[in-house]
Amino acid sequence: MSEQESTIACENVWKVFGDLPKELDSVIENIESSDLNKEEILEKYGLTVGIHNASFQVRKGEVFVIMGLSGSGKSTLLRCINRLVTPTRGRVQVGNQDVAHMSGKELRKLCRERMGMVFQNFALVPKRTVLQNVTLGLEIQGLDREERLEKARSALKMVGLLGWESKYCHELSGGMQQRVGLARALAGDPEILLMDEAFSALDPLIRKQMQDEFLKLVGSMDKTIVFITHDLDEGLKLGDRIAVMKDGRIVQIGTPEEIVMTPADDYVAEFVSAISRTRRDTARNVMVDPKEWTCSLNEDSGQLLERMRREDKRGLLVTDSEEHLQGALLRDDLREASENSEDQFESLGDYLSSEYVVVDIDTPMDELVKKASESKLPLVVLNRKQRIIGVVPRSGLLQELSEMI
Repeated sequence: MSEQESTIACENVWKVFGDLPKELDSVIENIESSDLNKEEILEKYGLTVGIHNASFQVRKGEVFVIMGLSGSGKSTLLRCINRLVTPTRGRVQVGNQDVAHMSGKELRKLCRERMGMVFQNFALVPKRTVLQNVTLGLEIQGLDREERLEKARSALKMVGLLGWESKYCHELSGGMQQRVGLARALAGDPEILLMDEAFSALDPLIRKQMQDEFLKLVGSMDKTIVFITHDLDEGLKLGDRIAVMKDGRIVQIGTPEEIVMTPADDYVAEFVSAISRTRRDTARNVMVDPKEWTCSLNEDSGQLLERMRREDKRGLLVTDSEEHLQGALLRDDLREASENSEDQFESLGDYLSSEYVVVDIDTPMDELVKKASESKLPLVVLNRKQRIIGVVPRSGLLQELSEMI
């Protein structure tokens, strides 16, 4: 990922729980210079270290995943960003504002106008309808009724719940309740979304559906997201970058590929060891430049047909000037049209086919193999803006698999 403006920056953040001594700075320096673990710190100082000198930046528009086992400090770190937990030491910067030193009024304004949060337990109000739950934050902001309702319905439409406005929480499934929580966070159109184990309380099938829908939403929104999870598969699927935590420390920050392929230490290596290569290698690892598989509708039909014959291709993918996928042209269709027409056919657009398969850049190898059997053409990799960024030819996929054996 190219360098971008940082939306969130945490610098040397500590959170220490307990009866803090006056000489806390010297205690922290002592902790930092030693190899004490949490239990030893608690015994020696009567303190518990929740966050241990954490530093990271979240780029504008990215999904930044913080993951680790229970008790690793990931949720505490997330809560330092909106100061539900006040850092003991360090800086938490949101844009050009230092959250750690804000007044209560300034903090409330920041959280109302720039941040939304989605919790693990949904945090819905049982006596409110779906619509009333979604408008809750807007009421606190002081918006008038019509504007609240318009924004709430727009958010419900985004999460696929338009038409459920009058239902109560107990009438909804777990997945639907979590969508209401997400809609409530989106209703105020925040720049930043903080998501704390947002899908972990859901059944596995519903959880996967929510992950897929979340990725679609991310592709249509320009939001910076910090996502907490203890589930490695979820982190690899959703994150642009991942921070792995252990005992309050960040032990590695990297892309999903870097975390899996080049773990920083034995802890991270053990964390990812359960993933077979057919799961950790994805379309990102095997896709190739799409140019040799693409064409435009402005090209000559006879030349395209000759190109397919010469390059032994069953078809080509059609893109517009901005690399958006428009469809496919199949060699058999063009040949049949050519044989049945004395002149060049009027429009290539009349022969566009949908016989291709689109995959996400993080689709694992075992799923790619299944999908490749369903397509006459290479698998098409689209980004979140629906632009074609690569293709996965079947020949390349088979070669990659042969190297795994």
